[in-house]
Amino acid sequence: MALLTLIRHGQSIYNLQNRFTGNLDVELTPLGEEEARSAGQRLKGFHFDIAYTSMLKRAWETLRIVSEEIQQTDIPIIKNVALNERMYGNLQGLNKAETALKYGDAQVDIWRRSYEVRPPDGESLEDTFNRTVPFYKSEIEPKLIAGKNVLIVAHGNSLRALKMYLENISPEAIVQVNIPTGRPRNYIFDQNMKITSVNYL
Repeated sequence: MALLTLIRHGQSIYNLQNRFTGNLDVELTPLGEEEARSAGQRLKGFHFDIAYTSMLKRAWETLRIVSEEIQQTDIPIIKNVALNERMYGNLQGLNKAETALKYGDAQVDIWRRSYEVRPPDGESLEDTFNRTVPFYKSEIEPKLIAGKNVLIVAHGNSLRALKMYLENISPEAIVQVNIPTGRPRNYIFDQNMKITSVNYL
């Protein structure tokens, strides 16, 4: 049996300001830090052998706070760009409500939620899937097969991509899936890498 825990980073400054963040490197808000502490408190009693995160500080700061809360600050940590948030291109830094006024709610919703459609000069969720899932398969899945417990702290879209893969969610259904900030989602695998339990803590 192996445990995989996914956590989306706590609230960032751009989350608070309702801006497209993408791969811009912004800080956590005080609430985001509190969400990270809460995630750590929910994970007390769980042991992790290794942790993975993105190259963006809102994710690895969340991981730092979580590891302190669970008193496992010696967990080996691997940072990789494959786990970065999707790149929103020309939308990055723009206010979402103002962008919706300019382009229409429907178009902005397609850019944000759809699987295949890219925002201008940005990545689609499909593009994100095509970098995140191969990294998971080559680097993380073997750890789980070996019985290691793995913690991943990343972003809404890189984690949506992993959720698609792990839970066999279709491109049509993923449109409705949102990943909450600071809520650990646990997957328990049996020795055949079949998921036997999935739940938010």
